Amino acid sequence: MSFKPVAITGTRRQVGVALGKLARPLMSAYLDQSTTWRTLRPWRGHVYLQELAGNIQHYLPELWEEFEGMAEGLRLPADDLLLWNCRGDLLHQTTDGCTSITIQGAEGVRWIAHNEDGDPYLYGRCPIVDVRPDDAPGYVSFYYPGSLPGHTFAANRSGIVQTINNLRTRARRTGVPRMFLARAVLDCETLDQAVELLRDTPRAGSFHHMLGASGDERLFSIEAMPGLCSMKPIARRYGHANHMIHDASQDVAQIITDSSRARQTRVDGLLDGWHSGADETHIVAALHDTDGPLPILRCAANDPDEENTLATAVFELDDEHVNLRIYDRKKTVAQRIAIK
Repeated sequence: MSFKPVAITGTRRQVGVALGKLARPLMSAYLDQSTTWRTLRPWRGHVYLQELAGNIQHYLPELWEEFEGMAEGLRLPADDLLLWNCRGDLLHQTTDGCTSITIQGAEGVRWIAHNEDGDPYLYGRCPIVDVRPDDAPGYVSFYYPGSLPGHTFAANRSGIVQTINNLRTRARRTGVPRMFLARAVLDCETLDQAVELLRDTPRAGSFHHMLGASGDERLFSIEAMPGLCSMKPIARRYGHANHMIHDASQDVAQIITDSSRARQTRVDGLLDGWHSGADETHIVAALHDTDGPLPILRCAANDPDEENTLATAVFELDDEHVNLRIYDRKKTVAQRIAIK
């Protein structure tokens, strides 16, 4: 599988149109087979969806322009595309999984790594996009067809790295949809700006964000949900699956699937056994671990969450650079991309 980036440039609308055109050949078949899309359709025309649209236009007008361009490029009604991009804000449980690992290494080197788990139909069908808007730093991201980039794994040209894990909280409020907020992080120029964005913007849905940046020794695990944003600095090494584990989040109602619980337990055990010299080799081995009936690397046709690992990403950060290696789950050969 090739992960060679697809280059996209232009205004916000032009970027959106290009993203839409890139996804257009697949989008209809993708939605037709999606159980999530079938579950979403009763929400068509709901007043809550219009409230979400109003919040996007108020807080993130430039991303609304990008979104409208994507609808144009897809030749899909904007209301339907909004419904799809708000799936995690409307439904308590969606087919978006993932496992993230981060390590504070020696001599200023840090790693943020991630298994992108999603609809098995998308294996081999998701490109990497290298997007350079006229008015923002630009970014490299794994791209789900028809979904704003940024809610998977990505890094921008200012050196900010973000990986996202789905959280299945039972809360639902008006605010900015979680995928739009994840995309907005990629327009930030500093780690502090990204943290402030997630802390201060009203949220409609819940995500776990793993954040770091070149030239900044800090790493953050952030559990962001309606009414609460818990930020945990990472001092050494850390792993996160698809449920909230911060002390501040323990009273929030959530759904913990058997897979998420098993992956969290397994990744915690692996990280506890690593010595001080753990590096990318250890990270990839952990994310490709197949121990147990519900392993970290997810390839089963009968996965209980209807998810499979689509790609594994390892970001290496230092004082000046961000390098990304993307691994196919079936191979050890990686695509290397220098982002900064």
